[in-house]
Amino acid sequence: MVQETKLENEASQSTSALGPLVGIAREDLLGAVALLLRETASDPQRMMKHAQAMGEDMVKIMTGKSELAPDPKDKRFMDPAWQYNPFFRAGAQYYLAIQKGMRNWIEELELDDLERDRANFITNIIIDSLAPTNTLAGNPTAQKRLIDSGGMSVIKGLKNAYNDMVHNKGMVSQVDKRPFKLGENIATSKGSVVLRTEMFELVQYAPTTEEVYAIPQLTIPPQINKMYINDLSPEKSVVKYLVDNGIQTFVISWRNPSKEQGAWDMSDYVSSCLEAMEAVSAITGSDKVNVAAACSGGQTASLVASKLAAENCDLLGMLTLMVCVLHPQQNDIEAGSLVSENGMKLARQRAEKKGIIEADSLARGFAWLRPNDLIWNYVINNYLLGADPPAFDVLYWNSDATNLSASLMGDFLTIYETLAFTKKGEVEMANHKIDLSKVKSDLFIVGGVTDHITPWKATYRSTQLFGSKDITYVLSQSGHMQAILNPPGNPKAKFYVQKKKGKLPETADEWLKGTEEVKGSWWPFWLEWVQKRSGKQKPAPKQLGNAEHKPLDPAPGLYVVEER
Repeated sequence: MVQETKLENEASQSTSALGPLVGIAREDLLGAVALLLRETASDPQRMMKHAQAMGEDMVKIMTGKSELAPDPKDKRFMDPAWQYNPFFRAGAQYYLAIQKGMRNWIEELELDDLERDRANFITNIIIDSLAPTNTLAGNPTAQKRLIDSGGMSVIKGLKNAYNDMVHNKGMVSQVDKRPFKLGENIATSKGSVVLRTEMFELVQYAPTTEEVYAIPQLTIPPQINKMYINDLSPEKSVVKYLVDNGIQTFVISWRNPSKEQGAWDMSDYVSSCLEAMEAVSAITGSDKVNVAAACSGGQTASLVASKLAAENCDLLGMLTLMVCVLHPQQNDIEAGSLVSENGMKLARQRAEKKGIIEADSLARGFAWLRPNDLIWNYVINNYLLGADPPAFDVLYWNSDATNLSASLMGDFLTIYETLAFTKKGEVEMANHKIDLSKVKSDLFIVGGVTDHITPWKATYRSTQLFGSKDITYVLSQSGHMQAILNPPGNPKAKFYVQKKKGKLPETADEWLKGTEEVKGSWWPFWLEWVQKRSGKQKPAPKQLGNAEHKPLDPAPGLYVVEER
């Protein structure tokens, strides 16, 4: 159970997300390796010096005089055998000596900051793969399980490996999918599809209160994830929390594109969002629609807001952006150093040739960028220990990813390359010139302290891009998905907000100095903010949809279960 909890926590912070990483080409990875080889050959004397230092460490290990020890926080070496068993202690020290030697060597290479980041990233991937914990012979916990189970752990591990080869395209499984079924124990909130197009379904959720607020809320999900993250389970459901508190709630469900739909681009997705907003307005009778969005859905929502502002249309009410980066910088994330102009060009060309980037390829790419959390953890758990992967709802949702159209990927890379959201009217997309300074809607922006996918300081930069006079920034004490799935009731939950009302400081560091810590979930704080901007209360509708938008299939709809 402890092992499963660790796996759940680590993997839930490493969910897939759209961003510049989709533009990493294999040439970028090979280029980082070539850089290391070139620098090695350029100065043999320097290489000999580090080889000698590593040899001295090896002698100390063999004579029992080495003081090398794993970081106490390194979960791979938690078993007491690494400390007390001389064989395993020496094995760990050999590994740490290689790790230390490589880092010292890279520090002395004549590289600029970007090249050094690339070198460090690629060597960390290589070194992580060499960890003794990744093998049965070098993992004391796995050996104990082998003895305790009478050899059954190895048999079960081989069975798990075979199942992954046959049923999971060779990737180690991160989740046990068997316990979950949409509409039965996941995505169970009552509602109905009230609009279906080739690109999306619009789901309206049934009110659970006698009165509702007049202004509805539409959620725009990321294009590579299924929409039911918003209604994962009753305890974690954003949808349930909103409808139970009188908010008329609608969610877009994107269709999983096939190769034939590879031409779907950002303009198509923005048009779909506008069509959904107009339908929500017609169904509820409200001339405004509040919008919430996360991750790449937030980038789409920001383009929607920009387009509406350019057209002087006041359909948009307030806007909530969760774990979304609009002003990226290359050093925001660990793998950002691998992104290159040539790599993005090659990634575009390959995607255009195939029409789509398949969900499996996206997941595989993300996993190998964080192999300790998303590969080796599960190799140890599933294959060496012979345990099942955890049955965890967030991981089930994350594994249920969708394809990405080539055209949309190209548009996301264009946004990254041009810093489109930071320019005022210089970049054209979705049939208008992007200018967030014209967007005057009230904003609520959320970041996560330990989010490595959309780091919180990067999400904070969005506060400086809009023309809104009322912007609230909340920092949740959690990672990427847990920053969003933060329902009341968690005794460890807390968040940070600015003490004094008024204009937010220019930088995240300045903002942090003026914050106060608040115990509990940020959801009630957000709910109060949303309710104040949702108009007056009125009797809840007795039926979903209207004459033009009649209820079709029950929530969560057909597109979430459609296989492509």
